[in-house]
Amino acid sequence: MSFREVVRFALRGLSANKLRSALTMLGILIGVASVILLVAVGNGSAKAVSDRIEALGTNTITVMSTNRGGSSNTSLTTEIADALKDQSMAPDVASVSPVVSSSATITYEGTDHDVSTFVGTTTDWFKASNTPVGEGATFSADDVAQGRRVVVIGQTVAEELFPGLDPIDKQVTVSGALFTVVGVLDEKSSTGAQDANDTAIAPLNAVRQVLTGYGALSSILVEAKDPGKVDTVQSEVSTILDQRLTASTSSTSSNTSAYRIQNASQLLATQTETADTFTTLLGAVAAISLLVGGIGITNIMLVTVTERTREIGIRKALGAQRGVILNQFLIEATLLSVIGGLLGVAAALIGSNFDIVGVKPVIVPSSVGLALGVSIAIGLFFGGLPASRAARLRPIDALRYE
Repeated sequence: MSFREVVRFALRGLSANKLRSALTMLGILIGVASVILLVAVGNGSAKAVSDRIEALGTNTITVMSTNRGGSSNTSLTTEIADALKDQSMAPDVASVSPVVSSSATITYEGTDHDVSTFVGTTTDWFKASNTPVGEGATFSADDVAQGRRVVVIGQTVAEELFPGLDPIDKQVTVSGALFTVVGVLDEKSSTGAQDANDTAIAPLNAVRQVLTGYGALSSILVEAKDPGKVDTVQSEVSTILDQRLTASTSSTSSNTSAYRIQNASQLLATQTETADTFTTLLGAVAAISLLVGGIGITNIMLVTVTERTREIGIRKALGAQRGVILNQFLIEATLLSVIGGLLGVAAALIGSNFDIVGVKPVIVPSSVGLALGVSIAIGLFFGGLPASRAARLRPIDALRYE
């Protein structure tokens, strides 16, 4: 008997019990779709977080004070920020951006909008933080020095205050002070509840005059000349900060530092490792459903062999070889897996177009091939026992079976 005829008999056997076959394929479909989609959700979540970290600039470090409410001698100041620019002590530092931040309400012609992050900084901050301007321009170094009240706004602020209007050169009110809009930032991807586009950036001195006062800085953003020298820059910055801050903190606790450094590249590497582990775990959990589908194939094929015992006996009596019977039932089991797997891939591709638990799934091509390959292997493995049982039946025993 040719392979084509064996396949034809297998298809006829599956079509004889359409509902049973459909339910078996449904189990495989759910398993394959679950594996692909859960891995895609893990990958999508990792990508969103990575994009957010990379948006901060992977060649930067952020210095933050751990004594914001304590002595002024342990707080970050513009003098400390200037010290970090010392090329003799920090030759690998490209730029230093002192930062103050606060929430604020911006008003334009009677329309109010509460901005979650109103930043005061210098012109270097835009490049260092990977925050380009899409319309208009950034403010200048002279604007910072003179404390001019100009502002660059995010996309969300522009949409809320200037729907259908060009915001450039419009004047807005911030805490009773007039600011002129000089630019609109490019849109950034957002993760979680915080909107990355709900922001405004203005010259450091202007924000201190209007919003934050002349107290401590919120943070200092330090840019490395080369992404590969971020760790070196961190060491250089730590040396300078230790010289300026250690003396004032020695009387409190030798184990407590007056500052904390956040390294974007290290944060990205840690996040990537965590995301890979999380994605693998999701895939492993989803793979259990594939195993359940395989057990279902075994049960269904065992029932099928039992129901078709007399058919097997007749075929063997007419000269069908053991290998032909074995191949027929193996092909039936494999076809259930292949068809269910292909439908599962289609379902996963359709499902990836929708947000799942607030995450946009990103399909991993290798997961598609792996899930489909595993589903086929499951068909062969779990279909092997029923197929072998059918092939071992003696013709006389099969013909006597009731």
